[in-house]
Amino acid sequence: MAIPYMETVVGFMIVMYVFETYLDMRQHSALKLPSLPKTLVGVISQEKFEKSRAYSLDKSHFHFVHEFVTILMDSAMLFFGILPWFWKLSGGFLPMVGLDPENEILHTLSFLAGVMIWSQITDLPFSLYSTFVIESRHGFNKQTIWMFFRDMVKGILLSVVLAPPIVAAIIVIVQKGGPYLAIYLWAFMFILSLVMMTIYPVLIAPLFNKFTPLPDGDLRGKIEKLASSLKFPLTKLFVVDGSTRSSHSNAYMYGFFKNKRIVLYDTLIHQCKNEDEIVAHTVIPLQHLVSFGLNLVSRAFEFQADAFAVKLGYAKDLRPALVKLQEENLSAMNTDPLYSAYHYSHPPLVERLRAIDGQDKKTD
Repeated sequence: MAIPYMETVVGFMIVMYVFETYLDMRQHSALKLPSLPKTLVGVISQEKFEKSRAYSLDKSHFHFVHEFVTILMDSAMLFFGILPWFWKLSGGFLPMVGLDPENEILHTLSFLAGVMIWSQITDLPFSLYSTFVIESRHGFNKQTIWMFFRDMVKGILLSVVLAPPIVAAIIVIVQKGGPYLAIYLWAFMFILSLVMMTIYPVLIAPLFNKFTPLPDGDLRGKIEKLASSLKFPLTKLFVVDGSTRSSHSNAYMYGFFKNKRIVLYDTLIHQCKNEDEIVAHTVIPLQHLVSFGLNLVSRAFEFQADAFAVKLGYAKDLRPALVKLQEENLSAMNTDPLYSAYHYSHPPLVERLRAIDGQDKKTD
């Protein structure tokens, strides 16, 4: 008996949508709670809590609409065979521009180009609303409409440059891989990920943001001193102009082996009251199932990083730094445990503070 493939795929998508919507509803209920968690009472002001609550509820309402429209479109495209129809249409387009429709690589690139254009068109209203309504309403958006579309065009051009060789390589591997196809594909994707991690911060990220060396001063000295004491191979310290697009703040590090770099958002430097808060942050350094598994690993690493910072004696600096980030980014104060376990790559603030307190007591 043949398995109804398309109905099975659509059914699985709907089941996952129902499950994730259930989690979203739990989180929405948590966001509507009128008071702070006990752990944050006296730590975060009522004014900041109300702003955070309003921002989180706005994003939650928007998320419900976005996900509903997305599942409708995706299910319709699969159930009514729109993708196979578009595959034939993209093949018919090639002779019109003098290309061979029998060439599998060209046919695939034509198909993917059409899919990309369709995705850009259908997602554009949501991106515009998220950026220029929700983010602007709560004081985060710093982009102009010109900058928004300029970034979008840059992203499309990058896809046009990078996608063809990658897609061509994958198709050749599939054609020639034989019984070792899975191993060859894994090796290719592994090497590709290393190459992209290497070239992204050097060649791609500067197309969208300006990276400048962190000026000499007390902050740079403290970060370099800490890195040296930990034998962390820090080679460069950058400040990125994140404030040109958003007032959200962050910091990250990247690099391999003996060549590590740290990037601080300029908004993070402006928001922190003193350099010690940043030095706390710079040392913290099947799709649904994989994402859930990676989130579990990421959360475990975050707890380990916090514990490491406490071990170094930074507990008193780490707590206010985490609280400050939470306040300035208007992150959700109340979170549903099932929702956060499934979706969050970082533990909620309440859980991190609780873990820091426990680790601090052990250290004492």
